[in-house]
Amino acid sequence: MEKTKRRRINKVATVEQVISHFKDGSSIMYGGFGGIGNPPTIINAILEKGVKDLTLIGNDAGFPHIGIGKIVSEGRAKKLIASHIGSNPVAGQLMTDGKLDVEFSPQGTLAERIRAGGVGLEGILVDVGVGSMVEEGKQKIVVGGKECLLETPLKADVAIVYAKKADTFGNLIYDTSARNTSPLVAMAGTYTIAEVEEIVPAGELDPECIVTPGVFVDMVIQTEGVNWKWAWE
Repeated sequence: MEKTKRRRINKVATVEQVISHFKDGSSIMYGGFGGIGNPPTIINAILEKGVKDLTLIGNDAGFPHIGIGKIVSEGRAKKLIASHIGSNPVAGQLMTDGKLDVEFSPQGTLAERIRAGGVGLEGILVDVGVGSMVEEGKQKIVVGGKECLLETPLKADVAIVYAKKADTFGNLIYDTSARNTSPLVAMAGTYTIAEVEEIVPAGELDPECIVTPGVFVDMVIQTEGVNWKWAWE
């Protein structure tokens, strides 16, 4: 009797296949910090397609010509949810001119809101901002005699992350600080795309080194290459 063969899922795709998931008005969540850990090939493809009116969700606005900052600087985003935009003066000018709606969230709160979106929570409770302008429009809940603000979860149509290595099923390993919020971001996208430096067959990664399980990743593409040191210089 012929043995039943187990089908192996291969999520490796091309840039052309990836870009079909980005449309005008989409919400995009991205991993990384200050451009490091932003997926450059995907970002360049978004720019080339001319996608606009985007809602961007991530730690920061990158730099004017680095990472997600290139999308912001070209005026392709209508809204940005981030912890700060100080490294990108173009973002600050767009906000001042009323051309970019910016929602600030403290870094820890932002990370937890993303995690909440990824694991299916309806919100988190924090005491950061109680008694300040931050609490405007937010629901207050008393826990153990302490006032807290209800922060809503963050999700996106598409989540994009950059990883050091992946297998064909989408299991991911990150490289040092490029990891940043990427594991959380990968969980919070309706559709998640990983750009990676090296792709290996399923089963070749050490399970103890995998940070993001492939179950959270829908598509994997090979990066066209970036040297983060040069990008920062």
